[in-house]
Formats: sequence, C-alpha cells, structure tokens
Amino acid sequence: MNTASFYTEEHEIFREGFRRFVAAEITPHAAEWEEARAVPRSLWRKMGEQGFLCPWLPEEYGGLGLDFAYSVIINEELARGDGFGVGVPLHSDVAVPYIASYGTPEAKERFLPGCTTGEVIAAVGFTEPDAGSDLAAIRTTAVRDGDSYVLNGQKTFITNGAVADVVVVAAKTEPEAGHRGVSLILVDGEAPGFSRGRTLEKMGYHMQDTAELVFEDCRVPAFHLLGEEGRGFKLMMEKLQQERLEVSVKCQTMAEECLKEALEYAKTRTAFGKPIGCHQANAFRLAEMATEVELGRTFLDDLIAAHLRGEEIVQRVSMAKYWLAEMVNRVAYQAVQLHGAYGYMEEYRICRLYRDVRGLPILAGTSEIMKLIISRNLGLR
Repeated sequence: MNTASFYTEEHEIFREGFRRFVAAEITPHAAEWEEARAVPRSLWRKMGEQGFLCPWLPEEYGGLGLDFAYSVIINEELARGDGFGVGVPLHSDVAVPYIASYGTPEAKERFLPGCTTGEVIAAVGFTEPDAGSDLAAIRTTAVRDGDSYVLNGQKTFITNGAVADVVVVAAKTEPEAGHRGVSLILVDGEAPGFSRGRTLEKMGYHMQDTAELVFEDCRVPAFHLLGEEGRGFKLMMEKLQQERLEVSVKCQTMAEECLKEALEYAKTRTAFGKPIGCHQANAFRLAEMATEVELGRTFLDDLIAAHLRGEEIVQRVSMAKYWLAEMVNRVAYQAVQLHGAYGYMEEYRICRLYRDVRGLPILAGTSEIMKLIISRNLGLR
C-alpha cells in the first residue's frame, strides 16, 4: 500500500481494482500493441465502462467526481503493467480538463459524456513543425467567419492524434499579437478540412500513436472556442501545472520499475561465484539508484498533495519535471548496464523501459525549458 498521506482506503480499493483490470486487459496484449503501433478502441470503451476515464468529471457528464489522486493511481498502474504507451492520462488529465474548465455549455454537452465512456478520445494540438516549447511562435490561424472559425495550419508530435475525436487546438486569432493572439479552439474529428498526416515512428512509446494533423480551411462552430479569444496562452499556462505533474508521475513510476528490474536481475544473475549485485561496484550503483528513486518519490508525493490542496506549484513542478525526467534516464541507463548484453535485447523488459523513458525529458516542455522557468522565477532574467 502506498503510504502517501493523501491516499485513503477508497483510493487503495480503486488501485487494486484497476491493477486487476490492467493485468487482465493490458499486460497480456502489450507486446502485440507495441508491434501494431496502436491500442485498440475497444480498450478505451472497456476503461470507460469501468469508470477509469476522466474519473474526476462530475456525475452530470458521466464521471465519478473523484480527486486527482485517482488519476495518479491510473497513471502509475498503467506504467507498472506495461501500459505506459496507453494514451489515457493525456486524454483524461491533460486534454479533457480544457473542455471541462473553459468549454461552452454546448461544447461540454457535446463532448464530455463521450470522454468518460471511451466513445470520444481527446488530444491537444499545440506543437508545430517550427514551434515546440515556444508556443507563442505557432503559425496555425483561426479566422472568425460568421458562426464559425476557419483554421489553417499543421500540428505535429500529437499524442492520440491518429485516433482523436476532438482536439484542443492552439491557433492564432490575431497573428500579429504574439502570445496575446493565441486562442484555443476545439476541432472534432469529422470537421470539414481536418485531416491526419503521418503516424510518426518513434524511438519508444510504440503502442501510443503520435501523428501529424492538418487543417485546410477547416471549419468548426464558433461555440468550440475555449474561454475568450486571445486568452489561449494564459489558459495553457494554467493547465501546464497539472500536465507537468502528470508527466512527473510517469517519470517516477518508470524509475521505480527500472530499479525493480535491475534489483531482480542483480540478485539472480551470478558471476565469479555470487550474485552480481553482491559485487561492491554493482551494490554501490544500486544503492545510488535506490537513493535517487526514494528522493524522487518523496518530492513527487509532496507535490501531489499540494496540487490536491489547490496550491500553485508551478516552480516546484517545473523542478520536478526536469529532475525526475533526467533521474529516470540515469536509472534506466544503469539498469541496462547491469543487465549487460541482455539489457540490449528486446526480450528483456528493461530494454523497452530504456527506450520509453528517453522521451520524458522532451515532452511537456524540455528539461532546458524547465530550467528556464525555474531560473526566471529565481529572478534571473
């Protein structure tokens, strides 16, 4: 049982139920989905039937009205059960909150119920070929035309992009106004002028689709605007705290999984008459890994508790996202090294973990961008 103070008996009952679901519905199929580079839509519907999608949404939209700690549990157990590439945390805890917080009543009624059942899969479309961490540099435009917006542009590296039924798109409604001209607009999967580009081949995260999106005179209803025109950048800044916390959960859980694989191998593999973990060089290496993982868990749980209390944690979550993403890569590297040649083999779980964690210092803001945020908040401009 996790000893974090914010977990109750109800949380642990939920964790056990979701863990059983993952063991039955995800882990046995992970290798197949990795090979197919996709997760079947049927999994989303099964998760929806069990209340595992957007559990924080109010009951009026089909949710359970639960707190963010339940989302943390889902994120952790997916990683522990080899469902790291399942795009549910991005859907539930990054994309859908934009609709729930800033959507018009018509947009909420149209999309939110399906987000809890798995009939509607959500994504965020912010990154462009020439605009990654610098969101103010996006070129996609949205022009008001009567009761519609007409979008033109392209997005790339979009998680859930190949299967999304609704995308939160960042577009310039005032192209000359810099970040003050950015607005957020919902684009549904059937909108005229909306198409998918390539499904991208990645180093890791193989079961998770990552795609290009194209908007060519794409017309959507005006009520798909989130918040107000020109306020999109502010809305993104408000939601990035939770997105980076969600990625930090991934980082920590994957670090724990890498350490687990390393310890199991170090205790069973022998060399020179004893387990390799008992040789001092390896024992010290494992001690260092365990220390970093323990420090990460303490920091992360403290941040989750603060987020649950409604505190502003932008500075500290930027630190966590940067440090945990780099830490999990250090731990993964050492875990592969301990496995020797076997760590380089696809049949060993550590090989896949190593590939998957490499993206964590990049997505949701690179380590360099996190350091920039941290330093500016220290008064270094």
